[in-house]
Amino acid sequence: MTSPTRVLIAEDEPLAAEALADWVAQMPSLQLVATCGDGASALAQIRALQPDLVLMDIQMPVLTGLQVVQALAADDHAPAVIFTTAYDEHALAAFELHAVDYLLKPFSHERFVEAITHVRRDAGAALAGAVDALQANENAPLARVLVRDQGRIFPINVDVIEHLRSDTKYTALAVKGRSYLVRLPIVAFEQRLDPARFVKLHRSCIVNLDFVESLTPDENSQLVARMTDGTLITANRDVSRKLREQSI
Repeated sequence: MTSPTRVLIAEDEPLAAEALADWVAQMPSLQLVATCGDGASALAQIRALQPDLVLMDIQMPVLTGLQVVQALAADDHAPAVIFTTAYDEHALAAFELHAVDYLLKPFSHERFVEAITHVRRDAGAALAGAVDALQANENAPLARVLVRDQGRIFPINVDVIEHLRSDTKYTALAVKGRSYLVRLPIVAFEQRLDPARFVKLHRSCIVNLDFVESLTPDENSQLVARMTDGTLITANRDVSRKLREQSI
């Protein structure tokens, strides 16, 4: 007989914590070991009880859920984590955590069961990915970005992002004919994208050179990038000059 998955709930909202506890109790495959109302107690209890799974809120007193998971990176035991959050603006901070799932409040019982099923099926692989990612160099180029779509948050590999366009608060990521809006300015991406692959054509647009079909000068001698999806993006004068200098 398979042992139940030992679960710890880290949630500072009493009603939300109670609802999660009720759902855990309804599943014979789960065993609730503790409920914590702040990040510091969650960290201490995780280390003491070593649960298999943590249902982790992000916005909590003392330590955030992200800070708790980061603190666990150096430990011998790190549980699988499902983030339960009403926020998506932490995408760049969370993208490397490889959490098993991201439940956006308010979420249904069906979504909860789906996430738990994922944990039971692939907890080992998810845990290994989380530890590896947390121990990676935070100054390394981005590997993936979390995006929100139709009530879910999921990761997109940076390699498949064709171009990024931004206003002061949001950035739109073009991926395979779709556009995903992230609540972050483009400067937040600029410092973490591989400069050998991603080029900032002007202050509000970055392109992935892998998806640039051609660069053609316009009537003002500024280079116009034709993307593989047909989008035309004009580089500013300084960038146009630098691109010419780099060409053979």
